[in-house]
Amino acid sequence: MASNTSKTARASVRAGQGAGGALSVLGEYKYVIPLANGRFAYVRNLTNGKTAHLKTDSDAFVEEIRALSAAGHGAKIRAELSALEEANPAHGWGATEKRLVDAGVFEG
Repeated sequence: MASNTSKTARASVRAGQGAGGALSVLGEYKYVIPLANGRFAYVRNLTNGKTAHLKTDSDAFVEEIRALSAAGHGAKIRAELSALEEANPAHGWGATEKRLVDAGVFEG
C-alpha cells in the first residue's frame, strides 16, 4: 500500500510514538504535531489517514482543522491547542486557537 505522507512526516510520527513522545497520550492520538516553534504543524487527519504539513497561519490549516471539527474531533483539537499554549506560551498557540475560533471552525 503506497503512502501519501513524506518520509520526514513518517519519521516524525514514529519518533513521537516512543516514550514521552508528543504523538500518543494514553492511547489517544494527537491531531496537531507542532514544528518550528508553532509556525508549522503536522495535522493528522484520522478520517482519511493523511498527515498534512501546514503553516499554522494559512487558510489550508484552518480548513484542515475545520474538516476534523466537522467530523466530531473539534473538542479534542481545542484541548490540544490549549495544552500547547500552556506548554509553550511563546509559540503563539493561543493566537492560533483564537484565529480558528474567529473563523467559526469549532461551531456546530
